[in-house]
Amino acid sequence: MGLFDSIRGEFIDIIEWTDDSRDTIVWRFPRHDNEIKMGAKLVVRESQTAVFVNEGRIADVFQPGTYTLQTQNMPLLSTLKGWKYGFDSPFKAEVYFVTTRQFTDMKWGTQNPVIVRDPEFGMVRLRAFGAYAAQVVDPAALLRELAGTDPQFRTEEVQQYLRQLIVGKLGSALATAGVPMLDLATQQEAIGTRLAGVLSEELKPVGIAVPKFIIENISLPPEVEEAIDTRSRMGIAGNLDQYTQFRAGDALSTAAGTPGNGVGEGMGLGLGMAAGQRMAAALTPQPQPAAPAPAPSPAPAAGPPPLPVQEQWFIGVNGTQQGPYDRAALSGLVSAGTLTRATLIWKDGMSGWLPAEQIPDVGGLFAAVPPPLPPQA
Repeated sequence: MGLFDSIRGEFIDIIEWTDDSRDTIVWRFPRHDNEIKMGAKLVVRESQTAVFVNEGRIADVFQPGTYTLQTQNMPLLSTLKGWKYGFDSPFKAEVYFVTTRQFTDMKWGTQNPVIVRDPEFGMVRLRAFGAYAAQVVDPAALLRELAGTDPQFRTEEVQQYLRQLIVGKLGSALATAGVPMLDLATQQEAIGTRLAGVLSEELKPVGIAVPKFIIENISLPPEVEEAIDTRSRMGIAGNLDQYTQFRAGDALSTAAGTPGNGVGEGMGLGLGMAAGQRMAAALTPQPQPAAPAPAPSPAPAAGPPPLPVQEQWFIGVNGTQQGPYDRAALSGLVSAGTLTRATLIWKDGMSGWLPAEQIPDVGGLFAAVPPPLPPQA
């Protein structure tokens, strides 16, 4: 600042700021040696606040309005200066104008994908971008924590910090939203509203709030988009057989449309013949299929055959009838000597009693008796 500027500053008695940059958050009123005359006019417009700083300490904060600077309307600064009885001489103080309007041209985006777990597709990498609005809600905190003594604090100086904070919170917001990936588009507004509240609470110590957070788009990896497209095409096809025919038709059409390709020409001819055959089949009346025959009743479960009827034998021993016996019991009687060759025996179907040796079924139970030895010479 030159000599003329310093002399002109002695006569300036209006302190104001008209912003035409659209991106300035804090602007320091220029004054030679920071001298302000007592009785000067302070004009604070709507969407502005004026902060007085004395010897590095925030003294007074003025809301929108027009003020005549006197010791009465600067209580804290008067206390710091020790003005007990009024004071009309120039005093030293820095005046910072802080914009309190919303900055709506703030953009954000994920430089690296955010990994979330989806119940249908598993681990998925998502990218997103959008815009948000930032607003100063506590000018004193902003000066203490971010702006400091910067004479012109712009949005670009804080935008990178906000973008990193947004990306850091976005992953947890998407992961805890409990919304399937295919339904994220319908829930973008709700997720944005939730993120605006979380970011405002996080930025409260530095005097900034995020009143509006917009998610413009959430994009998926190419392989997931391809899987979704394939599933959509399968849904249109209706079933797997039709989908297979559909894909085969795509491949044949692509090959047939390739110029100078013998295979394509042959496939094109084959497609024409197939189309003709299908047209002819469509025009030919088709016989009505016969009614299906009723299904045969199930065969009963297989079981064992009935037991054979056991033979019942009766024997006569000492004029007494004994029995009945089966064949195994007769064998035991032969071994015991009760049944001999001469024993009378009968069973159902015989006309009368006969000796056991005359019945073929029983005679085999007796051991063969060797013939008598020949006489010795």
